[in-house]
Amino acid sequence: MTAASSTTSLDKRAVWAIALPAMVTNVATALIGIGDMWVVGQLGSAPTQGAVDIGARLFAVLFTVMNFLKTGTTGLVAQAGTRSGIQEQAAVLLRGLIVGLAIAVFLLVAKPLLLPALLDALGADAEVRAAATIYADIRYWSAPAVMANFAVIGFLVGQRRMTTVLIVEVGYNALNIGLGLWFVLGLDWGIAGIGWSSFIAEYAKLFVLAAVLLGGASGPEIIRRARAGGLARLAELRPFLSVNRDLFLRTVVLTVALAGLTRLSAERGAVVLAANGILYQLFIFTALLLDGFENAAQVLNGERVGARDRAGFTAYVRAILWRGMVAAALVAGGFALLAAPILSSFAATPEVEAAAIDLSLWLIIIPFAGVAGFVLDGVFVGASWTRGLLITMIGASLVYAASLWLTWPLGAHGLWLSFVIFLTTRAILQLAMMPGLLNREFGKLD
Repeated sequence: MTAASSTTSLDKRAVWAIALPAMVTNVATALIGIGDMWVVGQLGSAPTQGAVDIGARLFAVLFTVMNFLKTGTTGLVAQAGTRSGIQEQAAVLLRGLIVGLAIAVFLLVAKPLLLPALLDALGADAEVRAAATIYADIRYWSAPAVMANFAVIGFLVGQRRMTTVLIVEVGYNALNIGLGLWFVLGLDWGIAGIGWSSFIAEYAKLFVLAAVLLGGASGPEIIRRARAGGLARLAELRPFLSVNRDLFLRTVVLTVALAGLTRLSAERGAVVLAANGILYQLFIFTALLLDGFENAAQVLNGERVGARDRAGFTAYVRAILWRGMVAAALVAGGFALLAAPILSSFAATPEVEAAAIDLSLWLIIIPFAGVAGFVLDGVFVGASWTRGLLITMIGASLVYAASLWLTWPLGAHGLWLSFVIFLTTRAILQLAMMPGLLNREFGKLD
């Protein structure tokens, strides 16, 4: 069997046309957690700031684990764009909405059991637990909007409609932060104000996205496909579920690994928990910024799979990795210059500030450790190599668990060293799997 021949040349403008708006969009998304930590930091309470971190991690477990609805939809829509056209793209979106609604219903029904269990798993107790419960109990009810928004954003990214996504996400985050400031500092609602701002902003985002979809060029086809029916049948959903099952399990493994970082931080006291919470939010900021290149890989490599274009596929892998490394160097340089004042501005107490600054070296190391894995995630998602994503995530997590045990005597530095090892191992395993996956997808080279 011979490899598919090249049908396209590398379009460098396409990489940046997708990556740059995605980077801005993702940075805006990161401002939710960062903004919440900053607003609560003004209350001067380490337990309350730790509670926001616990709450943010809880919803990373509860909601972000469902992010497969976005990533899976993006890859399938991109492939459909070069393989089948708008009709199949509309069907992918509707399948995503059906699955998202089913997940939201399950989460709401299971709330009385899930919410306490997750707080227990994250090690929240005493004053931290009481505050985290207030925040989580409010935000939990945004589940239906979150699931629908994942599917719609994935659809828009798969169609390269990055400007639309950018405008919606920036508006959503501005509303969230503005409401948080008003509710917490203006109306004195405390941590409940953070929960209400997230709840209101999520449903406002859903309303805007619905208007964008139904009022745009894709609207008539989406309506026509929805009226045709039959999408909820298992035979129709099976390809979508097959891809997203592995993405879901992979995200579960990742979320458990991240939750372990919070649990081990909590065991070291409120000060370490708050300091690590600040670093974690800045890591999320870094990851979402560099994930702009993951978005580019999802779309561009997904399109090349749909076109059966091996040469174009591999060219985009190299080009996006190189640009991601340059961006990682810029991010690391920014933290090298500004880490101390940034961390100081977020800290609720002098003790939290000192603990966070002591860990600031990891903010410089993490961008380099993570960028290759972020880009390769996009490559694997775009090609629907979701089983490979799951296998590599499990392998990296096993190494991570061993590292956490070995580095425990190093304190908080041991936690971040283990996290860097986790990120690096994941990328190494992905690169090792890629030659075999390329041959399976496109055929062996002559």
